[in-house]
This record gives sequence, structure tokens and C-alpha cells, in this order.
Amino acid sequence: MVADFPTMTTAEIRSAFLTFFEERGCKLFPSSSLIPDDPSLLLANAGMNQFKQYYQGKKTMKEIGATSCQKCVRTNDIDIIGSDGRHASFFEMLGNFSFGGVSKRQACAWALELSTEVFHLPIERLYFTVFTEDDETYEIWRSLGIEESHISRLGEDDNFWAAGPTGPCGPCSEIYYDMGEDVGCGRPDCAPGCDCDRFLEYWNLVFTQFDRQEDGSMPELPHRNLDTGMGLERMSAIMQGKTSFFDSDVMQGLIKLGEDVTGVAYVSDDYTGPSRSLRIIADHARSVDFMISDGILPGNEGRGYVLRRLLRRAVFHGRLLGVEGPFLTRFIDEVNVLMGDAYPELLKNAQLVRGIVAAEEERFSKTLDTGRIYLDEALDALEEGAVLDGAAAFKLHDTFGFPIDLTVEIAEGAGHAVDIDGFNREMELQRERARANVKGDAWGSFNDIWVELSDALPATEFTGYDGCVLDGARVAALVADGERAAAAHAGDTVEVVLDRTPFYAEMGGQVGDTGVLTAEGVRLRVTDTKSHNGLYAHTAVVEEGTLHEGAELRAEVDERRRALIQRNHTATHLLDAALKEVLGSHVNQAGSLVAPEHLRFDFTHFEALTSEQLRQVEELVNREIFAAKPVVTRVMGIEEAKASGAVALFGEKYGDVVRVVSCGTEEHPFSRELCGGTHAANTAEIGLFRITSESSTGSNVRRIEAVTSLGAVEYLEERERLLAQAAAGLKCRADEVPGRVEVLQKQLRETEQKLKAALTGGASDTIGRAIDGALDAGGYRVVIAELPGLDAAGLREAWDTIRGKLSGACACVLATVTEKGAPALLAAATDDAVKTGFHAGSVIKAIVPAVDGRGGGKPTMAQAGGKDASGIAAALDAARAELGL
Repeated sequence: MVADFPTMTTAEIRSAFLTFFEERGCKLFPSSSLIPDDPSLLLANAGMNQFKQYYQGKKTMKEIGATSCQKCVRTNDIDIIGSDGRHASFFEMLGNFSFGGVSKRQACAWALELSTEVFHLPIERLYFTVFTEDDETYEIWRSLGIEESHISRLGEDDNFWAAGPTGPCGPCSEIYYDMGEDVGCGRPDCAPGCDCDRFLEYWNLVFTQFDRQEDGSMPELPHRNLDTGMGLERMSAIMQGKTSFFDSDVMQGLIKLGEDVTGVAYVSDDYTGPSRSLRIIADHARSVDFMISDGILPGNEGRGYVLRRLLRRAVFHGRLLGVEGPFLTRFIDEVNVLMGDAYPELLKNAQLVRGIVAAEEERFSKTLDTGRIYLDEALDALEEGAVLDGAAAFKLHDTFGFPIDLTVEIAEGAGHAVDIDGFNREMELQRERARANVKGDAWGSFNDIWVELSDALPATEFTGYDGCVLDGARVAALVADGERAAAAHAGDTVEVVLDRTPFYAEMGGQVGDTGVLTAEGVRLRVTDTKSHNGLYAHTAVVEEGTLHEGAELRAEVDERRRALIQRNHTATHLLDAALKEVLGSHVNQAGSLVAPEHLRFDFTHFEALTSEQLRQVEELVNREIFAAKPVVTRVMGIEEAKASGAVALFGEKYGDVVRVVSCGTEEHPFSRELCGGTHAANTAEIGLFRITSESSTGSNVRRIEAVTSLGAVEYLEERERLLAQAAAGLKCRADEVPGRVEVLQKQLRETEQKLKAALTGGASDTIGRAIDGALDAGGYRVVIAELPGLDAAGLREAWDTIRGKLSGACACVLATVTEKGAPALLAAATDDAVKTGFHAGSVIKAIVPAVDGRGGGKPTMAQAGGKDASGIAAALDAARAELGL
């Protein structure tokens, strides 16, 4: 298709659209995050998402309407992407919205004016659809000069929008561009709504004007709303004379990079071969870049799973095109070049995105290497057109971490379907096994008594924000051995439910309080406090007297312990803010523990922190501590709290009224979070903050453990003691320890190198004896031996020695036990030996079960590691049997 009007770049189209509506009185809104402020949505998928509260009447604007270019991600059609020129996972939606300020006629007139006078689209190529019963819109288009032959009526599935079975709804009107008969189906009745590529919908106007009732009636809303959307990618294709948006400027920039990376030439009308993979990589790279820039990290659920699936599909299709090494970060860089001006968050978070993508690509490449060997073998064993067994697909998922959707895609590419029902049955059997393995006492910890009590008693009132002592707390219930009790006697362990209490119950990461409950002649030592459906249960040992339900007590929290907990809790907030400042806004809390002795903080991040980053984080927290800033708690509505910038935990449920804890001035707090825990009154109370460890707890989740106050003092004293002990052992002063250790390390390295050379060099007796024992395998000689004292790298060096000593075609199967006690195997061969029949990968796969390991590789070299070193002899015997020796 050749455009018969002036062409425009994607950036020019975006700018022209937004400027057009701004000039007509609509307020320009920036794109909202891909993480919508709407729990019903996984990802932002339409321009109207951020205006939901305006449509609901909860917010108003003085302007007649709004305009925006919204970044969107949809993956319901992920399997189709690349197979046509219309579907994408990431797209930009240009929108114009009004909440009673713009009439239906005005909206239609603007759409026509922009299309014909700004974009200069020939009106004879424009086609319009309206809802079957929407005579009003039909007449509007006619009055604007649109011929009857260019207006179609479509039913509810195409041209009627509804929020649900009841509620706001209304008719739609769509505008199509005729791409030409040459891309159509050829049918004489071909028109908008046909499945062929001739008529491309580029604009949809939704007129939300009714309020559907349960009885099916649809009275008019108090005012009519307008939601129009123009797909930028589709408009780019039209304005650049292309039949596919993959052939427009932005996507072609990414596809040309794909050609450079893969060496594969792109063919625009190839929708099944290598060009499909180039489209998939280009499309998915955009999604990955934008999703991570908005704070989404790869995971196994929700948004994280969508991101991981897109990233892994891109890597897989790179492999299909012959790319062996990491490559996806190059596409991220190109997305930033092409779209960074319009979306500066891409440039701001470039380092973060590259780090996450590189780590995830490396991880998945290992999964592909191991899982693909198993899958290829399973597929090769099938007869033509046969179905891959569900159990095999499940083994790929369970053992190798291979995603089921990728298994389906590879299998379909080889001409095989996958037994998904069988896969699901195996998944359910695994869940049943997991449930069966849960110990009975774990299930027994759930006690129906708390359900019964929570129905009968009001929630406990917590008074601990104002003090650690409370007189007149009434015993609402006693629970002993899972049953309600009337009384508890000296020596009994009992859970005491009070109507009011200063004891904080364990929640939000903060541990429960301890202390004492007393009355005349009665004393209980509280060892923990937990919440059961709002009832605070004080786990206590009766040390004196008898306690009856209904009695009044004096409740005293261990104030010293509480103070230590509060300092650690406030330090956790400071740590969260410091991590965001040093690492980026993608950092989110993923769990915590606030105890008197220490604190633990889990957070989202893609790699280990460097020593410099840890130093910066520690320095920031201590800066706030030494500044002696007030810690202020305010109670406010949830919306006000969010508007104030308070950090909320993702997935956490909050009530309408929340507590907001701020560290620092009200205008410029260093930290502000929604939190129901107890805190220090001033950051200076924390004293000192010291990080004790940083580690990984899973994919893209890191953990920091730290100490404050007395814990920090004890930590430093212990480190000082250890340093003194090391100095004594090295017979030097404490300040000389680093230099002395460096000298010893250098000496050790030199010794290790000499030992390794002795073990693997040509003069090594062990390797010499192994070479002397080389066996004739018919066309090549093979060395099969265990070489003690080496590591995996040492086995490769030993192979270099063997290959240099043996002339002609040769191979080896070598084994060793590493310094960690784990077995390592190596099979290798010259090219001539491979031509004769040796296959290193096949040999390793045949022998690795003997050492309870995993591994693989190419015909010329393969390696494996294992868990059972006692199986090395059996592994070497298996190698001889595999080679017929």
C-alpha cells in the first residue's frame, strides 16, 4: 500500500493528536503507570483506566475533557502476535475523554476533522460503523457528509460497550481505513467487521450514556460520557502507507536490529517463518522495557508472570533464529533510543532494566539448555502427529522449570499437540502430595474456637500507641488447649483475650509484645501476643493465683523490649526509603521481620548489592538518625494518605481510615508509609544502624538484615573481638590484619597453581597413566579415568593435555571429586572422533544418573555435576558400556 497523502512519523502522529485536543480545551494528562490504581485490573489496558473516578463522578475537572497517550499491555492474544500485522502486546492508545462536557456530535465532528484535515486521510477511504439501534450516531455521520454506503450497523458484540451486566453502558462508533482490495478477502460483500486485512479499525468512539438496570431497562445517565481511543501503532501503519504496523518506523527500527543480531533477513509478508520470530522479539522487547521501567519485576504470579513470559518468549525466538549468547539488552537500548523522548522513564530506569533483563535472560538460557534436550528427545520419540504426553510436559515444568506455554509452542512447531488435560492432572497430583506431606499438627494449629469467639466478641481495642500500661483491662475469654475455659490456674498456659490492651499483636512484620498481666493475688507472664480475626490473644503462663473470665487486670508491656522493637521498626522505614534512593523506585517491600534483637527486610531487586551500594544505604539511614528527626503519625482517609505520597504495600488490604507514619518534616519527609505498627518518637532513638548481611531469597528478591541501638553496639563489640582474635592468630596488630591476609592469599594462590600444574600438566603421573590406558574404540582412542584433586576447569585442562599427547582421533571420559565433595564429569572428543561415532552429550546423559546429577552439551564436549561422589566408578563403567568397550 502506498499512501496518497503526506506521511507522518509515529512521534508526529502522537504530537498532532494531543495538540489537536489541547487546542480545543481538553487537558493533557501524561500516561499513567502500567500498574493501574485499580485492583480489578492486572495491567493498564486502555486509555480510560486513569479516568475511572471521573466517570464515576468521584472527581471533576474544570476543562471540557481530557486527552492522553496511554501505554498499554494486553496479552490475551499473545499466541497471535507476529502472525499478523495487527496484534501487539504493547501499544499506545491515543485518547480523548469527556465527562459531560463534549456532545456526541462534537466528538464525531472532531474525529472527522482530525482524520481528514490534520492527517489528510482521503474521505473516500474512511468507513464508519454504528450500533444497530443507534440512529442518533448514524444521522450525525450523515449530517457530517458521510455517504450511506460508508456507514455500517453492527451488533452488540462489536458496537456496544458495558462495564458489566448492570451499570454504565452505551453504543460505540468505529472508524475504519480501507487498506485496499489487494489485501482483502475478495468477497463482494467485504465491509468493516470482516476478518480480512482490508478494513483496519483505527478509532473507536464510546458514548457511555445509559445505566442498565437489573430488569434490563436502560435509563439515561445524569450526563453523557465520552471515551474515544485511537491506536497509535495502527495509525502509524496507515500514515506511512504500510499494511502492517510492524512495517512502520518504530517497529522497523527494532526489526532491523533483529536482522543485525540474527543475520536473518526480514520479509514483511512472511507470517510463519523467521520473520514471525523477528516481530515477536521486537514487540516483546517494548513490553519488557516499559513494564520493568514501571516497577514490575519477573515472577511466577500476576504481572510478574506476564513479564517473565514475554521476556522468555523473546529469548526463545532469538534462539530459534540461531542467537546463542545474550542479546535482549541490545533491544532494550534500541527501544530507549526510539521512544525515550516520549517516555523519559525509560531513560531514567535504563540501567535497572538492562540489569534485570540480563539476569533473567541468563537464568532462562540455562533452563532452555537443559529442558530443551529432554523435550527434543521426547518429541523425536513420537510418531508423526502424535500428542506429547501430559506427564512429560509436567516433568519439563517441575524438573527443569520449563514453562508449559513454551512447551506447547515448541511442540506445535514440531507438528505435535500437548496433552494439557494430562499436564493439569499431574499438577493436581503434585498439589495433593504436597497437602498430604503437611504434618498433622500444622493443620491442627487452625482452631475453630477463634471463629466462634470472633463471632461472639467485639474486636480488641489496642491502646498501645499511647503507653505500655493499662489498668482495668477485662478478660473477655480464656482459651486453653484449643477450648474456651472458665478459669486458669497456677502452672497453666493459657491464651487471654482482653477487651482492651496495650500489647501489640504480631502483624505487619512486627513481633508480638511480651510482659505481665496482674491483679490482686494473680500474675501471668505473657510470652507472645497474636491476633485472631481482631481478637488479641495473649499467650501467658499463670505464675500465681487463679484467673477467671470477666476479671479485670493490669496489663504491662515489657517497655524495654518494646522500645527496641520500635527503633527497629522505624529503622525499617528508613531502610526502605534509602534503598529506593540508592537503587531506584522499583524497590518494594516483599516481607519483613521487626524483632527486638534485629530487623529483616525483603525487597524487590534484580541483583546483589555492591559494597558501595550497601555503604550508601547505611550512610543514608544513619544520616536521618543523627539528624534527630521527629517521627509523626497521622490518622487519615486512605485516599488522602495515597495523595500524600505514603508508601503502601502491594497486595495489602487497607481500611478506609489508615495510620501514616512520616520520618522527617511534614513538607519533606524522608520516609512516609501506611503502617499500623509502633515506632520511635524520634529517629535519634535508633542510635546507630548497621547492615549485617545481604542475600537472595528468590528470583528478584533480596534480603537485608540489620541491627540498631543496643544490637548495633553488641554487633560492633563482637566484630572487634573477632578482629583481635585474628590478629593474635596472625601474630600482628589489628590494623595489620588486612595486609597480612593479602600476603597469605598470594602465597596460597601460588601453591595452588603449582599443584594444578603438577596434576594436569604433561608430566603428571596420573594423566600419564590414564593416557597409557587409552582404549581402542574403533576409529579413535578413548581415555576413561578418574583424576583426583581437580575441579571442573581442571578436567578441561586435562583433556587439553590428553589431546596433545594422543595423535589422531581421540576422546575422553573423565571424573573427579571437587573440593566441595561433589562429583564432576567431562566427556570430550576431537572432530574426527565425533565423525566416527563419539557423542559427548549422549555419553554424559547415559552416565550422569550414576552420580545423581544433571548435565549436557555438544558432541565435542559435555559436562555434568552430581550429588553422589560414590557413584563415580559406576559412571565410568557406564561410559565403557555406552561405548561398547
